[in-house]
Amino acid sequence: MGQNVEIRDITVVGNVLLVDTDRSFTGQDGAAISPGEARDGVPGVLASRLFDLGLGIDYVYVLQNQVTIRRPTGWDEATKDQVADVTRYFLRYYPDADGAASEEE
Repeated sequence: MGQNVEIRDITVVGNVLLVDTDRSFTGQDGAAISPGEARDGVPGVLASRLFDLGLGIDYVYVLQNQVTIRRPTGWDEATKDQVADVTRYFLRYYPDADGAASEEE
């Protein structure tokens, strides 16, 4: 149940990764989340999953279909792929279906 989030584009600007998707995660107000802050609602859950990757992400901003992620050490293909996977499978109700990552991982 649920569908994958289509990632339209991923752009790196310095230490910031910009992820453009086909789904809106917020209304017209954006949500800025740092590690250690309360993480409520859809943007907060997405940010928590990104922080839980252990990649050193120190800031997530979610506004509608855009996810902006800062990592002070920059981005390589492997870290971009990990963020893409978390974002792509975020709305899956049965995460093990069709290659989605397991919730237990």
